[in-house]
Amino acid sequence: MSWRELKVFLRHVPWDSATARSMRGSTPEQDYWNPERQLMAAMVDAQRENTYVQIKLHGDPKKTKRLRPPEPIPRPGVVKHRNPTVIRFGGRHGSGAKELARVFRGAATQP
Repeated sequence: MSWRELKVFLRHVPWDSATARSMRGSTPEQDYWNPERQLMAAMVDAQRENTYVQIKLHGDPKKTKRLRPPEPIPRPGVVKHRNPTVIRFGGRHGSGAKELARVFRGAATQP
């Protein structure tokens, strides 16, 4: 094989081959989540969220009360968001005035 043939061969190897991966310096997982797969996962997540909203809005409230939003498809670079700053008032989570005072760092006043 001549140098020219080797150059042409390397230029036209499939992008997901081990040779192309080693030339780019990437891992198989990085190559697996290419932009097309990222977009496909985003579209699937959006469709699942849309289905959830439609069922929640148009379904029987008694049957959909315990329905939870779908989890997104796990993929590298996307972190799961857990919102620890959600504040719940009243009921078993605490008294409303005391909880508001704690959140806003003021004293709870009695009416």
